[in-house]
Amino acid sequence: MFRTLAAFLALALLATMVPLRLAAQGDDDPPSRAARLGHVDGSVSFQPAGESEWEPAAPNRPMTTGDKLWADRDSRAGVQLGSTSIHLNSNTGISFLNLDDRAVQIQLSSGSISLRVRRLERDDVFEIDTPNQAFSIFQPGQYRIEASEDGSRTVVTVRDGEGESTGNGQTYTVHAGQRATFSGTDRLNADVEQVGDPDDFDRWSDGRDRRFDDSRSARYVSPDVVGSQDLDEYGDWQPNPEYGNVWYPRVEPGWAPYHTGHWAWIDPWGWTWVDDAPWGYAPFHYGRWASVDGRWGWIPGPREVRPVYAPALVVFVGGGGPGMGGNVAWFPLGPREVYVPPYHVSPTYVNRVNISNTTVNQTTVTNVYNTTIVNNNTTVNNVTYVNRNVNGAVTAVPQQAFAGGQPVARTAVAVNRQQIAAAPVTARVAVAPTKAAVVGPQASTANRVAAPPQAVFTRPVIAKAAPPPAPVSFAAKQQALAAHPGQPVARQEMQRLRPATPPATQPVVKQAPPGKPATPTVVPVAAHPGNQPANRMNQPANPPANQPANRPGNPNANERPGAAPPNRPQPNQPPANQPPANQPSNRPAQPNRPFEPPARNDRPPAAQPNRPEANPPAPNRPEPNRPAEPNRPIEPPARNDRPTAAQPNRPEPNPPASNRPTAQPPANRPVQPSPPPQNTRPAEQPRQNEPPSRPQSPAPSYRPPQSQPPAQARPQQQTQPPPKPQTPQDKKRQDDQKKDQPH
Repeated sequence: MFRTLAAFLALALLATMVPLRLAAQGDDDPPSRAARLGHVDGSVSFQPAGESEWEPAAPNRPMTTGDKLWADRDSRAGVQLGSTSIHLNSNTGISFLNLDDRAVQIQLSSGSISLRVRRLERDDVFEIDTPNQAFSIFQPGQYRIEASEDGSRTVVTVRDGEGESTGNGQTYTVHAGQRATFSGTDRLNADVEQVGDPDDFDRWSDGRDRRFDDSRSARYVSPDVVGSQDLDEYGDWQPNPEYGNVWYPRVEPGWAPYHTGHWAWIDPWGWTWVDDAPWGYAPFHYGRWASVDGRWGWIPGPREVRPVYAPALVVFVGGGGPGMGGNVAWFPLGPREVYVPPYHVSPTYVNRVNISNTTVNQTTVTNVYNTTIVNNNTTVNNVTYVNRNVNGAVTAVPQQAFAGGQPVARTAVAVNRQQIAAAPVTARVAVAPTKAAVVGPQASTANRVAAPPQAVFTRPVIAKAAPPPAPVSFAAKQQALAAHPGQPVARQEMQRLRPATPPATQPVVKQAPPGKPATPTVVPVAAHPGNQPANRMNQPANPPANQPANRPGNPNANERPGAAPPNRPQPNQPPANQPPANQPSNRPAQPNRPFEPPARNDRPPAAQPNRPEANPPAPNRPEPNRPAEPNRPIEPPARNDRPTAAQPNRPEPNPPASNRPTAQPPANRPVQPSPPPQNTRPAEQPRQNEPPSRPQSPAPSYRPPQSQPPAQARPQQQTQPPPKPQTPQDKKRQDDQKKDQPH
């Protein structure tokens, strides 16, 4: 009951503070959110804001404005920002041009990213800037953006949601289920088609997103707590009568929070904890820790309140002074204890960062704020911290190891209870960082890190919203950091330190002029089968509709011009499902038949679509240049009073010896007269001047069936319907003719 009432009071308090937020919040307040480098697969490199060195990417590293990430060949990476997931494909580089409470601007100079946006406020700006356009996300959904290697094209795939592309004074709206290809730099052209089947990168991204959608921890944690889905695999949730739902990590005996990892200097927050555990993000930037029956458990903040990111929810012991022997020590904050930021903040920010991460009274927060921040007294007095006296809760390292961001577990030193009890508790550790704390503990291996091509991040990009100025390098602000140890440089001071000319390593951003709505070219579905974006990124911008380049679902994409169409036999080859011409099935060989030259192949195959047989007979049309056979009287023409189509598969009168029914020529088929294929010729029309197989004699008008040549590979040509059946008078006349023939 107490926790429910406290949650409602916290929500009411936040509701009253939101309208006054802009007026009450100070100019130096940092963003309430940061991105997390959550997953690294293969060779992934990271470049801190304002620096030129690349280092191996460390999982759980918080990312903010100016940070860059590069996934090399055969590598991938995952970034989380609140409830939004950002996945990088191989050979992909991104940079955060802006990241604050209302704006997310991602520079994508080359490669492919997949985004799952689960929540988007009305005034939020979510923009992906590429070399030839800026894509603004308008609705929660699933998106994929690809930038070609040369910067001339951008492909936007919207599986769910809606967005708008802006470039060169034009805007194009992309709806759910559409995939738009934006080409050109001087003028933005758009081709829109339907979304195709997912590829390997899409499936990999979907698998990572399902870990968030199916997370059991979502029952206990706000969806904007970054990294909460990783808690399912490495710990267990249990109810507690005092703290509510508590998550217990499965760790070795003697483990303590904020002990396995390192400290990093990240502006604008300053000293930031980076944990080594795969689940080590959410429990160290949100909520509180408590020792319950000798076991460490993590207590999240109210699930109904949007969380505020904190660099490290700890307090320091001694602050590096002589009381701790020159060491720097710290321990985690417990439930209902107030976090005092070591950076410049307003009262509104202090309330939000505490109420969203634990159940605490506002009066307590105000009192702590007045005594520590307003009075400029970093020492916290008259506060009893529950974890200060827990065995193993306090971790200490030499000041030099702390300033250099070295691994804590390897450099930790022992401190006794007397030292911990005698040393003051402070909200800020007065230790200035070295460059090693900025670039990371693995900076010595930077020369062996796979860095992107220089043109990837220096290539100009188009932006719709103006990003903030480029961040200041550590060398430019090192003197100011030494003047105020442990405290980040104020915003006004940072503007004074910013060089007039941005460094050559910083991206050049061109703000797009106001655009007018334009109509894209709609690509028919049949023109782009397969529709796989990964295989089209580096192909010509506008391939012919009937020849999509190297796209799945198009088996003829690599055929040379003039090749035979699919499902069609090549000329001079036997048709499908028939024996070759030189090996007829159940047919006697043709005696005394001279060799005939092969059929000509001088016609393009495109003129013969969907023909099942090579060189079929021409329907209802005599073959050209075929005179009647010499010494053979012309038979009387057959009657044409019956349509051919009405007699399918019906043998002719006086059938040939092979008993094969006459094949009917297909109707409505373009005719290409050509010589018959090898070893085939019509039975009724042998070639002229053919050497006879027997002595020449006047050919009778009727030949008995036994003297009829066998059937050939080509069906008989019917130019007219068959003659009428014989009458007795006809039979008698034929018998008389036989008697008159010479023997």
